[in-house]
Amino acid sequence: MKTFITTLFLASSLFGFVTDKWLHDYDKALSLAQKEQKNIYLFVGADKCHFCKRFKETTLSQKKVINKLRQNYILLYLSRDRHFIPKKFQRFGVPRHYFLDSEGKILFESFGVLEPAGFFTLLDEADLNSDD
Repeated sequence: MKTFITTLFLASSLFGFVTDKWLHDYDKALSLAQKEQKNIYLFVGADKCHFCKRFKETTLSQKKVINKLRQNYILLYLSRDRHFIPKKFQRFGVPRHYFLDSEGKILFESFGVLEPAGFFTLLDEADLNSDD
């Protein structure tokens, strides 16, 4: 039984949205963004949110989406159930998407479940706003 549970855990960590590759601390994300001269993508979710789970499974589990995000952004996931979320960000109406500069200024924001194609459109919008 112990072997089965270990195998199941390892298999689940290989697929889908893996939060251990995301930062969960706003201040650490700001520090790293400044160091790497990148913007931040902040995904605010909740542990028992059906729509957050769907977004993670359908969009954030796609390699092309994650690779594009990692290339251009510091990835920050904050669960309203487990993490400190600064007051300037909405905690409700999740999933929420924030694109921040390295100083924490909100460049663009949106909410809802997005399929990969829609999320790439959202990334384009965020990129346009970061050039201002």
